[in-house]
Amino acid sequence: MTKGRGGGAGAGLANVSGALLAMSRHLEVRDVLKTIVVSARELLDAEYAALGVPDDHGGFAQFVVDGVSDEQWKAIGPLPRQHGILAAMLRDATPQRLADVRRDPRFEGWPDAHPEMSDFIGLPIADDDEVLGALFLANKRCPKPSGSCGFTVRDEELLGILAQHAAIALTNARLYERSRELTIAGERARLAHELHDAVSQKLFSLRLTAQAATALVDRDPARAKGELQQIAALAAEAADELRSAVVELRPAALDEDGLVATLRTQIRVLDRAHSARVTFAARGVRALPAAQDEALLRVAQEALHNALRHADAERVEVTLSRHGQGVLLRVADDGGGFDPSAVRRAGRHLGLVSMRDRASGVGGRLTVESEPGKGTVIEMEVPGG
Repeated sequence: MTKGRGGGAGAGLANVSGALLAMSRHLEVRDVLKTIVVSARELLDAEYAALGVPDDHGGFAQFVVDGVSDEQWKAIGPLPRQHGILAAMLRDATPQRLADVRRDPRFEGWPDAHPEMSDFIGLPIADDDEVLGALFLANKRCPKPSGSCGFTVRDEELLGILAQHAAIALTNARLYERSRELTIAGERARLAHELHDAVSQKLFSLRLTAQAATALVDRDPARAKGELQQIAALAAEAADELRSAVVELRPAALDEDGLVATLRTQIRVLDRAHSARVTFAARGVRALPAAQDEALLRVAQEALHNALRHADAERVEVTLSRHGQGVLLRVADDGGGFDPSAVRRAGRHLGLVSMRDRASGVGGRLTVESEPGKGTVIEMEVPGG
């Protein structure tokens, strides 16, 4: 009995349940696509599986495969176009189950390095009327009587269930990525506002100093010379701030630069934009899953915002260090502090509730130590991935 049929309806449903749980664990679109493909191939016990997400130009924006080695995939060449069976699934949104895909009149061949495939099953992944992608498998691992397809009606039913939930998982992942983009855009706007404030203050000082120099130039040339020197210094500082705005307000790159580099960049900006001294240190930090990186970043940003805007701190120290198999974030300030026991009153105002939610959402924990007049220390610990 094959793995795809499992041992009856109960085993088949158990396999489907396992596949659905696997999909629900991921939030990144690429991870969801890969999980769908791997789950489908294991569920139907096929040799090959692939999932294509169409673009708007007759090709595929993403194309994920399982059962093909990296070397084979590189040898195959560019991503396929929407033609033949793939186009039929995307256009008609109907399942396709074939005894030999090569004998179908719509078959248009494949590159020389492409593996040989015979029996074939394909299903669209659709959300209402929108086709999100095409999921297809080939070469069922089972005896095939001459001229018949190894994939059964039961396989088609199981794949249909998987495809329906795959549409939900893929839609959720897209919404998550979109919300993260909006969050990043909002954070960039906040940083831009803080830089704008810093530059505006320097330009205002520049203007007042220039007026003073003008008034002094005739009656006290020596003092006027000092004011002009101050003007030159203020102008240089303002130019530095503007250069920083250009360089560091590029699109946030947590995925590309990593947590340490992203935090270092943002803290450098805050240190220049505020009178408080803001420092950052990282020690032995290991790579973490994307969700944990983002949670740590958001908690650090919230804690920094509290220290700089509400606590009137003169010094804020941020450290990121290895803690067992995980990571410990520590944000300490010398500001006014508060009473942590007054959670109902102060906790929501200072974002402590949302910070705790972010920590628990990635399996971590948040601790807060504070006392009126004695500063605040916020720590977030997350386990290893």
